[in-house]
Amino acid sequence: MSKHQALKLFTLCSAIFILPTHANQQNNWHDLIDKNLSQFEFWGGVPHSTVKGLPKGTFQSDDVTKGTPLGLNNDPLNIFTVIEEDGQPVIKVTGQVYAGINTLKHYGNYHLKFQFKWGMQRWEPRLTAKRDSGLLYHCTGEHGVFWNTWKACLEYQIQESDIGDYLGLKGPRGQYRGYLVEKDAKPDKRDNGLYYYDPNSDNIITGARYTNAYIENDAPFGNWNTVELYAIGDEAVHIVNGEVVMFVENLQTKTGEPLTKGQIQFQSEAAEIYYRNMKIRSATEFPAEVEAQIRRIN
Repeated sequence: MSKHQALKLFTLCSAIFILPTHANQQNNWHDLIDKNLSQFEFWGGVPHSTVKGLPKGTFQSDDVTKGTPLGLNNDPLNIFTVIEEDGQPVIKVTGQVYAGINTLKHYGNYHLKFQFKWGMQRWEPRLTAKRDSGLLYHCTGEHGVFWNTWKACLEYQIQESDIGDYLGLKGPRGQYRGYLVEKDAKPDKRDNGLYYYDPNSDNIITGARYTNAYIENDAPFGNWNTVELYAIGDEAVHIVNGEVVMFVENLQTKTGEPLTKGQIQFQSEAAEIYYRNMKIRSATEFPAEVEAQIRRIN
């Protein structure tokens, strides 16, 4: 039995225990948005020194990666709220402070789908940078281990012109097909080069380095983008507006154990953003049209 066959058998046996039993029976989708965000908890990082309207005594800094964070369920600025648009609930994220909401439940073997669009507002310390957010998955451990804000996790990047890029935060990592553009060709201060996912490559990259998606498939600014994540066993597929842009396998924790589940977190990262139609369902295998677009290492 191959590794993939064994993994498929495991997921068939285990998936039923991971998603809530009260999921919507139509297509087995479970909605994650309600008016009170009751399926999430909030964690706030360190407010930038330019942020106004905070309670007296709140720690602020030009370096938002250090200092005393707002902490658990302390959102005095209402960074995350639910509004109504076109008759349906929408999560509005102001982006004023680095922060996140994460699911109370841990999920594995699932298909997550939602839509997002950018707002106009940007904040320090990214006032002139690309609008940025992120979908963090397989989150584990304590809050705030990365930049005083986010958990150890894998990231599905949500950033202007970079939707679907991959990186690991504080230990988690994986393997994928791709290549490196060396520093002298296209410098990047983070990794001494730029990494790219390419399903046609025979080169295998292992790690948590920031890796560019196979294609950039953003919708025009102001339009809704459709994001999908399949996380099945120790594999993950990133899909942007119907196109597979990233496949990562052999997902592992910092200590080398298989990483197959965790909480799901949505970032506030200095840009206004809106989320809607956020839903999740159990999945034990990739659809045929997705399977056809990936090449496993083994």
